[in-house]
Amino acid sequence: MPRRIEKIRESGQHELEAQHKELTEQIFRLRFQLTTGQAEALKRLREARKDLARVKTLLRAQQIAGAAPTASPSPVKSTALRPPVKSSALRSPVKKKA
Repeated sequence: MPRRIEKIRESGQHELEAQHKELTEQIFRLRFQLTTGQAEALKRLREARKDLARVKTLLRAQQIAGAAPTASPSPVKSTALRPPVKSSALRSPVKKKA
Protein backbone atom coordinates (compact mmCIF):
# COMPACT_ATOMS: atom_id res chain seq x y z
CA MET A 1 0.00 0.00 0.00
CA PRO A 2 2.77 2.56 0.68
CA ARG A 3 3.89 2.19 -2.93
CA ARG A 4 0.39 2.89 -4.16
CA ILE A 5 0.05 6.19 -2.28
CA GLU A 6 3.53 7.28 -3.31
CA LYS A 7 2.67 6.59 -6.93
CA ILE A 8 -0.50 8.65 -6.61
CA ARG A 9 1.35 11.50 -4.87
CA GLU A 10 3.81 11.76 -7.74
CA SER A 11 0.96 12.34 -10.20
CA GLY A 12 0.12 15.82 -11.43
CA GLN A 13 -3.26 17.45 -11.13
CA HIS A 14 -4.39 16.46 -14.64
CA GLU A 15 -3.37 12.85 -13.98
CA LEU A 16 -5.26 12.88 -10.68
CA GLU A 17 -8.38 14.21 -12.36
CA ALA A 18 -8.11 11.48 -15.01
CA GLN A 19 -7.71 8.85 -12.27
CA HIS A 20 -10.72 10.32 -10.48
CA LYS A 21 -12.86 9.91 -13.57
CA GLU A 22 -11.52 6.42 -14.27
CA LEU A 23 -12.10 5.24 -10.69
CA THR A 24 -15.67 6.55 -10.57
CA GLU A 25 -16.46 4.68 -13.77
CA GLN A 26 -14.74 1.55 -12.44
CA ILE A 27 -16.74 1.73 -9.20
CA PHE A 28 -19.95 2.00 -11.23
CA ARG A 29 -19.04 -1.10 -13.25
CA LEU A 30 -17.99 -3.03 -10.13
CA ARG A 31 -21.24 -2.20 -8.36
CA PHE A 32 -23.07 -3.49 -11.40
CA GLN A 33 -21.03 -6.72 -11.32
CA LEU A 34 -21.69 -7.11 -7.61
CA THR A 35 -25.45 -7.06 -8.16
CA THR A 36 -25.09 -9.84 -10.74
CA GLY A 37 -23.36 -11.98 -8.11
CA GLN A 38 -19.72 -11.99 -9.11
CA ALA A 39 -17.85 -12.58 -5.85
CA GLU A 40 -14.47 -11.11 -6.80
CA ALA A 41 -16.03 -7.73 -7.53
CA LEU A 42 -16.36 -6.98 -3.80
CA LYS A 43 -12.62 -6.95 -3.15
CA ARG A 44 -11.88 -4.84 -6.21
CA LEU A 45 -14.75 -2.49 -5.29
CA ARG A 46 -13.27 -1.88 -1.85
CA GLU A 47 -9.84 -1.21 -3.32
CA ALA A 48 -11.27 1.16 -5.94
CA ARG A 49 -13.19 3.12 -3.28
CA LYS A 50 -10.04 3.52 -1.19
CA ASP A 51 -8.03 4.61 -4.21
CA LEU A 52 -10.74 7.12 -5.11
CA ALA A 53 -10.62 8.51 -1.57
CA ARG A 54 -6.83 8.88 -1.84
CA VAL A 55 -7.13 10.70 -5.16
CA LYS A 56 -9.84 13.02 -3.81
CA THR A 57 -7.72 13.77 -0.75
CA LEU A 58 -4.71 14.72 -2.84
CA LEU A 59 -6.82 16.84 -5.21
CA ARG A 60 -8.30 18.69 -2.24
CA ALA A 61 -4.85 19.19 -0.69
CA GLN A 62 -3.58 20.67 -3.95
CA GLN A 63 -6.65 22.91 -4.13
CA ILE A 64 -6.08 24.20 -0.60
CA ALA A 65 -2.35 24.70 -1.18
CA GLY A 66 -3.04 26.62 -4.39
CA ALA A 67 -5.56 28.95 -2.79
CA ALA A 68 -4.17 32.25 -1.59
CA PRO A 69 -4.72 32.84 2.12
CA THR A 70 -7.03 35.75 2.86
CA ALA A 71 -5.91 38.64 5.04
CA SER A 72 -8.93 38.43 7.32
CA PRO A 73 -11.84 36.04 7.40
CA SER A 74 -15.19 37.37 6.32
CA PRO A 75 -17.46 38.38 9.19
CA VAL A 76 -20.11 35.87 10.12
CA LYS A 77 -23.60 37.29 10.08
CA SER A 78 -25.69 36.07 12.96
CA THR A 79 -29.32 35.44 12.31
CA ALA A 80 -31.94 36.18 14.87
CA LEU A 81 -33.31 33.11 16.52
CA ARG A 82 -36.94 32.54 15.87
CA PRO A 83 -39.16 31.04 18.53
CA PRO A 84 -40.05 27.41 17.91
CA VAL A 85 -43.18 26.86 15.87
CA LYS A 86 -45.84 24.85 17.63
CA SER A 87 -47.45 22.32 15.41
CA SER A 88 -50.94 21.05 15.99
CA ALA A 89 -49.54 17.53 15.80
CA LEU A 90 -47.26 18.27 18.75
CA ARG A 91 -49.99 19.65 20.96
CA SER A 92 -51.96 17.41 23.23
CA PRO A 93 -55.58 17.01 22.21
CA VAL A 94 -58.01 19.34 23.94
CA LYS A 95 -60.66 17.56 25.93
CA LYS A 96 -64.05 19.16 25.78
CA LYS A 97 -66.11 19.21 28.89
CA ALA A 98 -69.69 18.19 28.32
